[in-house]
Amino acid sequence: MKFLFSFLLLSVVSPALFHSALARGGLNRSISPVDFVSLAYGGSARFLLEDNNSKRSDKIMQGYMTNKELERAVKAFGKKCSKISKIYSIGDSVQGFPLWVIEISDKPGQEEAEPAFKYIGNVHGDEPVGRELLLQFANWICDNYLKDPLATLIVENVHLHILPSMNPDGFSLRTRNNANNVDLNRDFPDQFFFINDDEYARQPETKAIMKWMRDIHFTASATLHGGALVANYPWDGTADKRKDYYACPDDQTFRFMASVYSRSHHNMSLSQEFEGGITNGASWYPIYGGMQDWNYIHGGCFELTLEITDNKWPPANELATIFEYNKLSMLNLVASLAQTGIHGRIFSSESGRPLPGTITLKGIDYLVKASETLGVYHRLAAPKQKYEVSASMPGYKSKNTSIWLEEGAMSVDFILDPDTTTKRKVMQNCDCYGGHGVNFVGYIWGHYYEAYIFLAVVLVFICFLFQKKMKSRLPKQRLVALPKRIVV
Repeated sequence: MKFLFSFLLLSVVSPALFHSALARGGLNRSISPVDFVSLAYGGSARFLLEDNNSKRSDKIMQGYMTNKELERAVKAFGKKCSKISKIYSIGDSVQGFPLWVIEISDKPGQEEAEPAFKYIGNVHGDEPVGRELLLQFANWICDNYLKDPLATLIVENVHLHILPSMNPDGFSLRTRNNANNVDLNRDFPDQFFFINDDEYARQPETKAIMKWMRDIHFTASATLHGGALVANYPWDGTADKRKDYYACPDDQTFRFMASVYSRSHHNMSLSQEFEGGITNGASWYPIYGGMQDWNYIHGGCFELTLEITDNKWPPANELATIFEYNKLSMLNLVASLAQTGIHGRIFSSESGRPLPGTITLKGIDYLVKASETLGVYHRLAAPKQKYEVSASMPGYKSKNTSIWLEEGAMSVDFILDPDTTTKRKVMQNCDCYGGHGVNFVGYIWGHYYEAYIFLAVVLVFICFLFQKKMKSRLPKQRLVALPKRIVV
C-alpha cells in the first residue's frame, strides 16, 4: 500500500513521469520511495520531501570518499602542491571533525591586493557531489598551473579558498542535516525574520563560516548543492513569505554571475524549467536563514547557490562526467573576479596611506568596503553599463567619477582629501552634555593627538624646571642633568 500510494502520488505530481513509469513496467517494485522523490521533484524542488532519519545504503556510498579519506586527500594535496597552496582548518563539526580548507594562490597565506573567492561543498550531508568535485577541481588547477591560461590566471590573480565539506557529520550519518539535526542552510541570521539571532545557539559549523568571513575579506563565493540543475542568486526569501521574484540591489550583477556559470556548463543553460539555467531564489522557493543572503548582507560577499546535479547522490562512476560538465563553469566563475568589475585602492592625499573607505555605485543601495590594511576594493558589476563610482571615508571629502564598464575589468583609484569643514561642523554642533559628547572627545583625540603630545612635553619640561629650582635650595644634593627626549 505504501508503494501504491507513492505511485499514485507520482501520477498527480508529474503525469509525464507517471506514464514513463508505466512504460517501464507499471507497478514495478524496482522504483524505491527515494527514487520516487528524486523523479518527482529532482528538477524543481529546492527542499526535497525526504525523511531526514532515513539512512543511505552502503552501496550508494561506494566510490565516495569517507571523511577520513577526504582528510587524507586534502593533506596529500597540500604536500603535492605546496608551492601554490596552504591547508588550514576553520573549526570543527559537532562531532569534532576538522573543517579543512585548501587555499590556492601564488602567495598562499599572504595578504595581497587581489580578490578572494571561496567554494563550499557538502552543505547538506546527503549532497556529497560537491566535496568530490572540489577535490578534483583543486587537483586540476595544481596540475595545469602554468599550462592552462585559466588555471594560471586564477593562481596568480585570485586567492581561491576551497572548503570541500561544511557538513562532514551529515555525510557520515547520510542525512541532510548536521549531527544536531539542524539544516545548516537555515541556521544563519535572516534579514526578514528574527531567527538565529542568538550567536550561542548557532551550530559550530555555522559559527566557523561566520568567523571565516570576518577573518578573510571575500569578494565572491559559491556553494555546491544537488537536487536540481540551476544557478541560484539572491534574494532567497521575501518579506511576506510569498513565492515571488525578490530582487536584491545588485540583481543585474548576480544575474550576470549566474549566467557566467550557466553558459559555461555542459547543459545548464538549456534548462526548460529555468530560463537560461538561472533563477532568483525567492522566485523558485523562498527559504530563510540561508547562507547566500547572509554573505551578501553581512560579509560584503556575492554568493551563488549552485545546484549541479539532478540526482543528489549519483553513482560514483558518474562523478568524472559531472566534473567535466562543471569544470569550465567553476573556472570561469572564479576567473571573472579578475576579468570583470571595478577594482582599485583608496589613499589619503595628506599622508599617502591606504584608507579603509567604502565604494558605492549610484542607484545601487549597497556598500563595498576597502580592506583595512591595503585600502584595496573589488566591486563586482555587470558589464556594458555606465556607473558613477563614489569613494568615501569619515573625515575625508568624498570623490566620484563616471565610467563605462566594458567586458573587461577596470581599475579606479581614489585619493581623498581631509575634510576640514567636517571638523568645524563637529566643533559647532558638539553637544557637550548630550550623547554626542563622547563622540566629540573621540574625534578631537583622533585628529589632534599631535597637539596633546606637544602639551605633554611642555608640562614635563615645566615640571623639570620646577624640580631643578627646588633642588637648588638644597646645597648638599647633587643635580644630574638628564638628556631631553622629544616625542613627535
